[in-house]
Amino acid sequence: MFEQTFKNIDDVLRKEAGCTTELDYTEQTSWLLFLKYLDDLEEERAMEAELLGKSYEFILDEAYRWSYWAAPKLPSGDIDRNHALTGDDLIEYVNNVLFPHLQGFKQRAASADTIEYKIGEIFGEIKNKFQSGYGLREALELVDELKFQTQKEKHELSHLYETKIKNMGNAGRNGGEYYTPRPLIRAMIRVVKPKIGDRIYDGACGSAGFLCESYDYLRQGKLTTQQLRLLQTGTLFGKEKKSLAYVIAIMNLILHGIDAPNIIHTNTLAENLSDIQEKDRFNVVLANPPFGGNERKEVQQNFPVKTGETAFLFLQHFIKILKVGGRAGIVIKNTFLSNSDNASRALRQQLLSDCNLHTILDCPGGTFIGAGVKTVVLFFEKGNPSDSLQGMPLFSQGKSHAEGMATRKIWYYQLDPGRNLGKTNPLNDEDLQEFVELQATFADSDKSWSVDVADIDWETCDLSVKNPNKAEETALRDPQEILDEIAALDAESVEILAGIGGMLMVD
Repeated sequence: MFEQTFKNIDDVLRKEAGCTTELDYTEQTSWLLFLKYLDDLEEERAMEAELLGKSYEFILDEAYRWSYWAAPKLPSGDIDRNHALTGDDLIEYVNNVLFPHLQGFKQRAASADTIEYKIGEIFGEIKNKFQSGYGLREALELVDELKFQTQKEKHELSHLYETKIKNMGNAGRNGGEYYTPRPLIRAMIRVVKPKIGDRIYDGACGSAGFLCESYDYLRQGKLTTQQLRLLQTGTLFGKEKKSLAYVIAIMNLILHGIDAPNIIHTNTLAENLSDIQEKDRFNVVLANPPFGGNERKEVQQNFPVKTGETAFLFLQHFIKILKVGGRAGIVIKNTFLSNSDNASRALRQQLLSDCNLHTILDCPGGTFIGAGVKTVVLFFEKGNPSDSLQGMPLFSQGKSHAEGMATRKIWYYQLDPGRNLGKTNPLNDEDLQEFVELQATFADSDKSWSVDVADIDWETCDLSVKNPNKAEETALRDPQEILDEIAALDAESVEILAGIGGMLMVD
């Protein structure tokens, strides 16, 4: 019903000099959709209050409401051309009146979990990139055709918005970091099995794919009013550093049915791990943290294992923020399993010691379109770490590594869809069906096997994917894997030399 409207909006955006990429199209569509959604929500709440004989206090004053400035209507339902701003007048109003007013909601909001705060946060981070008031007028009238008043309408809009996010991811450049293939997310959720009452967390939520899919998973079946309220307000939590991703995450969750999403705009890694208390912890963590980044030294100081690799810092954060007995599914580069630098080894050993790393899913190349790296998914439960394993580098301990381990056995599955994956042939739910079925019982097959932790060389703690059911191949290592390892070792050498230099100066 709304698909053509979305295409027409994109056509308008392509003519705008200020919009040059799929990221721009998604960003500009997002703020327009948000304000139209807010207007529909307010109208719905006002009508409900009227039926109950109560008054309703609008969030936005009349002059800032969509129905006043964006789409003023005649009694016939047509746009009132005498009152609808256009051209330079429209750009002037949006840039110098509307946006500054909406930005002020952040300071005026009672708390961060209110829709008022989200309004201020969104419009404090996003900019209007329409340069033509005539183009913006055309886009406003197209968006006005969209309705958010029924579950069917919201479902269709959420599907179209997800397609938009997917296209943004497939377009390459920075778009890919916001999009994790939904079939992979759905398979991860089926393995982790979140339930109503769990607090579910993604500290690098991007477009909120994990949270949206978790909502859809938990929304199945008949829920009580109390369960629905809990799902709406006390189940899904996320953090996102980048402004555009934050805005997209908010809009994506709203379209899926969450009125005031619990998404915080922050750098998760800037939080000190030692400040995390029991009340801050979660039952479930599902995430695809960014990799390849290089966090500043002061950020690295927040973590026991010092490393510039963003994904490794996130892994430490996720382990710390899980409740004991909590479950996690984390996407990470496959080189994490075998890199020989100290940080990689220490993290693998911590994972085996503090958590039950029960499953590793090996994903084929092309799973992440345009990413150019191979990934694995780590599934683990947080166990009680052995007291004897705390306070020293694990790889330097002389005791038998099998003692006190939370992990006893790791089940591997090597995903092989039988075809090359890419834009025109992406991963689908059927590709992952066997993995989910076999994982339920940790069954062996041509693609799956188990490894005892007691058989792992503790010095290297190499957890590489080595399928014993396939003939040993003497393949060359992936060039990127070699470069990653060289970079990690170089960084480690620099830190050691800096430490030696410091000691010489002191002497």
